Amino acid sequence: MPMVGKPAPLFTAPAYHQGKFTDVNLEDFKGQWVMLCFYPGDFTFV
Repeated sequence: MPMVGKPAPLFTAPAYHQGKFTDVNLEDFKGQWVMLCFYPGDFTFV
């Protein structure tokens, strides 16, 4: 279970970056600070 102050579990997630869709893998950023932001309603056309 994720806990504050503990390392995040490894994951891969789809992302939109520099005009195209790509996959982001948390393991690629090992040893670096990472901030993940998301908008649950994006691309839903609601």
